[in-house]
Amino acid sequence: MKHLLFFLLLPFGLLAGPSQSVKIKTSAICEMCKERIEKNLALTKGIEKSDLNLEDQSNITVVYNPDKIDVAKIKLVIAETGYDADEVKAIKKSYDKLPNCCKK
Repeated sequence: MKHLLFFLLLPFGLLAGPSQSVKIKTSAICEMCKERIEKNLALTKGIEKSDLNLEDQSNITVVYNPDKIDVAKIKLVIAETGYDADEVKAIKKSYDKLPNCCKK
C-alpha cells in the first residue's frame, strides 16, 4: 500500500525527461506577433514556455520537453501561425490572415 500511495502522490512532472531550450529567429515585428506566436506555442503539447524578444532580432526562446516535441515541430507551429522560423518559411495561408502591421 505504501508503494501505491507513493506513486499516486508523485508529481507527474518528475516522470518527464529534462527540459531543453532552443532559440529560433522569427519574422515577428510587433507585440501582436509576439502574443500570437507565444499563445499558439503555449497550446502545443510539449512546450513548457516561450519568450519572443522583439529587441533581439525577433528571436524566440522556447523551453520544451524533447520526449513530446522536437525542434522541427516547434518551427512548424510558428510557420503555421504565419511567421518564418529560421529556415522554415511561414505558411502562406496563415501569413495572408495576419493583420497588415504583422506582415514583413
